[in-house]
Amino acid sequence: MTIVVACAAFKGSLSATEACRWAAKGARSSFPDEEIVTLPVADGGTGSLDVMQHIGATLYPIRVSGPTGEPVDTHFAATDPDQAFVEMADACGLLRLPAGEPAPLDASSYGLGEAILAALDSGRPNILCGIGGSASTDGGTGMAAALGVRFLDDAGEPLPLGGRELHRLASIDLTGLDPRIRQAQITIACDVDTPLLGPDGSARVFGPQKGASDEDITHLERGLTRLAEVADPLGGERDYPGAGAAGGVGFLARLLGWELKQGFSVLSQITGLEYSVAGANLVLTGEGRLDDQTAHGKAPMGVAALGREHGVPVWAVCGKIDLAAERVRAAGFAGAAALSDIALTDEESHSKAGPMLATLTQQLLDEAH
Repeated sequence: MTIVVACAAFKGSLSATEACRWAAKGARSSFPDEEIVTLPVADGGTGSLDVMQHIGATLYPIRVSGPTGEPVDTHFAATDPDQAFVEMADACGLLRLPAGEPAPLDASSYGLGEAILAALDSGRPNILCGIGGSASTDGGTGMAAALGVRFLDDAGEPLPLGGRELHRLASIDLTGLDPRIRQAQITIACDVDTPLLGPDGSARVFGPQKGASDEDITHLERGLTRLAEVADPLGGERDYPGAGAAGGVGFLARLLGWELKQGFSVLSQITGLEYSVAGANLVLTGEGRLDDQTAHGKAPMGVAALGREHGVPVWAVCGKIDLAAERVRAAGFAGAAALSDIALTDEESHSKAGPMLATLTQQLLDEAH
């Protein structure tokens, strides 16, 4: 019997590698004589660099602008001289907010553009960008500004970074775009498939988790709408699946001619996850929270889909489950359990996440057989 442990990061508690290690420990307690394979997974968001390192990629240190402009030390990953991987979450995402203080109107994607330039400076013309876990809702204007695009108001002056003033956008000047961008092959790995605007769009769906109030969300939606209007003659695709990813980075990426792909599919192909799942008898997956967003391209849903395709049951272990049992089954999981089921407090489920994940996994598998 072969058990594959393919967990994503438990944000704020465990990296994907750590989550796999603790879940594997629990699985080994339940199945001491069986083969257990650990393979961390990611969907382009938090933990993607960790997954790349797990498969042997080299990490190269770079310094970029954090979400509110502070310098941040991050990395890009590379497995060969021609290709690089950059992770937005580690450059200018939620986890990089100073003191964890949200800045929904002022956070910017500028650091992602700087990371792309650093990868180009290294001589690598093929770049894969993981864009989940963002802190900003600036429509990707910060990223594009770092690459030389100018976003101008009525007076021809550049707008400030962030989404606060995006509603004043009058024109987009592409003439200063770094010429290497047109020559490079840049692919965006999205963790969600949301459009740019509307009730299922970037501001309304993801604004709250970035600290946006109802008033902020209305303001950000207005800015993104204006961006879409100004970009329309240039080929903007506001309804393109993934255009709303990372606060609209997907929208600007399409405007620049980049390809958008489902992040989980891209990274699982790199890591060989499907091959491992196809040869397994049972698969364990999980992340910090199993909720409505899981169904929009998050890693556990991708693992569940691979399990269905190959007839392998997939069980989920998570920090919290915000889905009813029937929806968990409808999503393709054989079953699921959460740290919140056995923790006395939220603080305990974070501070003792590793050992508790091992205990929870053992309990789940003991009940399963």
